[in-house]
Amino acid sequence: MSHTSHTTAQKWDKHYADAQLSDTVNPCFVLKQHSNLLPFKGQALELACGLGGNARFLAQCGLKTHAWDISDNALSALNHWAQAHHAPIVPLITDLEQMLLPYQQFDVIVVSRYLDRSLLSALQDALKPNGLLYYQTFLAPVQDNAPSKLEYYIGSGEFNQAWSKLKTLVYGEGWLTHENTPETSPKNTANRHRYAWYVGKKSL
Repeated sequence: MSHTSHTTAQKWDKHYADAQLSDTVNPCFVLKQHSNLLPFKGQALELACGLGGNARFLAQCGLKTHAWDISDNALSALNHWAQAHHAPIVPLITDLEQMLLPYQQFDVIVVSRYLDRSLLSALQDALKPNGLLYYQTFLAPVQDNAPSKLEYYIGSGEFNQAWSKLKTLVYGEGWLTHENTPETSPKNTANRHRYAWYVGKKSL
């Protein structure tokens, strides 16, 4: 692990140091809102999963779910939850800046609140034919109480141009609360952010 990755791991381990089995963890808005598109079985991946809100949801929908993150503390909490609920979740400590995604391995991939543009092409290649990519992340420009660097924000409409092998099924932009519910007239600035969300399907 590089020095930068080690520092990142320490940062997120500290963030998740007090994670509890009873903590409420929600799936992202685009996954929950468009869960009707999910297959009834198959292999799923949540990338940069944290406490695994999406992974938990995918497993409860019947998918064998791989959950990758750089934080040991986050994955330990997720693993304890999976064992307690007999959920088919396979956690894996992963340095996302160093790893290689396997080719055509997954029926569903979910990424939320994380953006590394160098991975975008690999995500579509990691999907099986007819596989689905759910992606939701912060929408530029830089926002309060969110990442401080513009590189971590998606541009308006950028998702629709990011993948040559995917057909756009869903695209949206707007305000969402931390509970992943739409906010049409936000008043509490600490409890919402602007997001873009996308669902794409890989061609045969």
